[in-house]
Amino acid sequence: MRSSRRIRTVVVAAAAAAALAGVVGCGALDKALDCVQTADAIATSVNKLQQAVSTAADDPTQLNEALDEIDTELGKLKDDTDNADLSKAVEDLDRGVDSVREAVNSGDATPDLSPVTDAAAEIGKVCTPG
Repeated sequence: MRSSRRIRTVVVAAAAAAALAGVVGCGALDKALDCVQTADAIATSVNKLQQAVSTAADDPTQLNEALDEIDTELGKLKDDTDNADLSKAVEDLDRGVDSVREAVNSGDATPDLSPVTDAAAEIGKVCTPG
């Protein structure tokens, strides 16, 4: 469950960023809020995708539905995020989702989710105060 650990890391990093924002200032506060919202949405989306992959043999439509939900969520995040680093990380996640979708459309019922989990981990790095 390495990816679950990565998702928890993203959420913890976002919480740490939010705590630090009170000390650093408004710019950091905006980034921290973006990170918290992004981390929560991503954790939910990646969990749904993992569940859909694990049950794809029983209901292959769930995989496409999960990918559609993630695409919708990422579209909202792109619109709401004004931090350049976070926007790039969200775009990387979007490319990861596209990669998974291409694999699914090519008939792969158990696609490699590492592009998605790697991009989620990158968001954790962006959101870690430093």
